[in-house]
Amino acid sequence: MTDSGYIDTSCLLKLLLPEPESGAVAELVTEQKRLIVSSLAELEARSQLSALRRGGAMRPSQYRASTERLDVLMGQAPFEPVPLGGDVFDAAIAQVRERGTVHCRTLDRLHLAAMQVLEIAVLLTTDRQQAAAARGLGLRVLLP
Repeated sequence: MTDSGYIDTSCLLKLLLPEPESGAVAELVTEQKRLIVSSLAELEARSQLSALRRGGAMRPSQYRASTERLDVLMGQAPFEPVPLGGDVFDAAIAQVRERGTVHCRTLDRLHLAAMQVLEIAVLLTTDRQQAAAARGLGLRVLLP
């Protein structure tokens, strides 16, 4: 396993939007040497921001500021963007078949499979259900 951490979408969004755990997530991030941002996490974050804008919960100027902030984060330490391949789906299916005793949503399972494929043992998340599933796989979880 590498010494990298993996940031899931729940934490990534806390760095882009003012939410109750935003400060705690930012503090956790500063303690990391290297944080993987998978293409799945980036896609989910951009999709959520777009949904907020389309639904009227975010003004166009807020949307632009948030997406620009995401672009900046993706290019600075400790963040490292990593594309995912089809092997992540195979790993997710194997987790569910073999070890998926703790249920989590499909996209969360894909994040956990990405961690397995990338050999990352530390997850930053604010999602308690995903955290339980990660622990069930023997992963270390950092919750803000």
